[in-house]
Amino acid sequence: MKLNKSVKLLGILLLAVCTSTMAFAQDKIVDQIVAIVGSNIILKSDVERMHIDQQAQGITSDGDMKCEILENFLIDKLLIAEAELDTLIEVTDNQVNQQMDAQLQSYIAHFGTEKAVEDYFKKSIALIKSEMQEAIRNQLFSSQMRNKIVENVNVTPSEVRFHFRSLKQEEIPTIPTQYEYAQITFPPKIELEEENRVKATLREYKKRIEDGTSFAMLAVMYSQDPSAARAGGEIGYLGRAELDPTYATAAFNLKGDKVSNVVKSSFGYHIVQLIDKRDDKVNTRHILMKPTVTVEAKEKAFEQLDSLSNIIRKNEIPFNEAAMRFSFDKNTRNNGGVAINGATMSSKFTVEELDSDASKILTTMNVNEISNPFVTVDPENQQTIYKTVKLINKIESHKANMQNDYQQLAAMYLATKKEEVLQNWISERQAETYIRIDDTYARCNFNFDNWVK
Repeated sequence: MKLNKSVKLLGILLLAVCTSTMAFAQDKIVDQIVAIVGSNIILKSDVERMHIDQQAQGITSDGDMKCEILENFLIDKLLIAEAELDTLIEVTDNQVNQQMDAQLQSYIAHFGTEKAVEDYFKKSIALIKSEMQEAIRNQLFSSQMRNKIVENVNVTPSEVRFHFRSLKQEEIPTIPTQYEYAQITFPPKIELEEENRVKATLREYKKRIEDGTSFAMLAVMYSQDPSAARAGGEIGYLGRAELDPTYATAAFNLKGDKVSNVVKSSFGYHIVQLIDKRDDKVNTRHILMKPTVTVEAKEKAFEQLDSLSNIIRKNEIPFNEAAMRFSFDKNTRNNGGVAINGATMSSKFTVEELDSDASKILTTMNVNEISNPFVTVDPENQQTIYKTVKLINKIESHKANMQNDYQQLAAMYLATKKEEVLQNWISERQAETYIRIDDTYARCNFNFDNWVK
């Protein structure tokens, strides 16, 4: 079940391209065009910077790393060129901003502070973000095109069984240690006075907009949705299912450029303005405000959850019943608190699939043990919550078998099948696209044979 190395490394390339573009922009590399794919060019500096970046990260290769980097760029350019021709593929400023925020946060987490990031790149945060935009936009186009190419690929149980039986013993994958757990979550209570303050502030913003103040300007200044704020509050075209239900109701009921009344969603409070409607999607801008949680409210939430955990430990109420009655997490409470892995739709998680806060706790627990409450962030609305978890099962690392690991085997085979479809697509596009590679790379041992024509 090995993936084609060139295509597999493409994901690493896309994630690293932002870093390499900035980190080595100060290096004076003499540029030349080393490849052309359709109307897109690849520069020598692109390859050299990526090579320096991979060396800095300790990435090694058994082959010629520069050849591998170039092939990944070639594949990337094919995907982007196709995405640009597809009218159904759209990358919005909000998507770019969200990805940029995530990338910046990873830098800050790695280096410690924004100042340390600026010192490393020898640039201000504002300039770093400016230089990231094009690379991130291309990454999103490429990613969407990859998804579209394989969106209709699926596998049947009989295919999975046949594929598994055809594997040699040494080809059977090893399943890493997995964890099954249940959870109960408590959010700190927000005081009514604080909610009223936020709503009054948003009503004031609405009046100012109706009196002629720019909605976009107020969003930039005051919205607590950072990625949208930079785009004047605009979030791009989204359907009802992609929006919070109450936000969607307000957005789809708006006419013209009217501003909604204050809307409460799982993210906080908003005022919303309609920009445009397109079929079953709307493009809106909003100002988001989140009520401030007091220290006392956080302490109370911790104490309440701690008391409930102790009651469960004394067997006065089963964990699953407590989750159904008291947990605030709508995705797990009706399931007795059992968490489901969105990637496999099973209850099993590897360490890498667990969120970092839960991972630190679960990996130190015994089966059936109940943790003390810990603070974390709700992944859906980014609000602070307190959580206690119960380790239901720990499955040690083992060779895969159909009885216990069907879902993982199905996911692996599906990935292999998608990889084959993507490889076929690349081969077809090679034949249809003008490609020119500089002679300095003519002897590269590429995974795909038809780059050099």
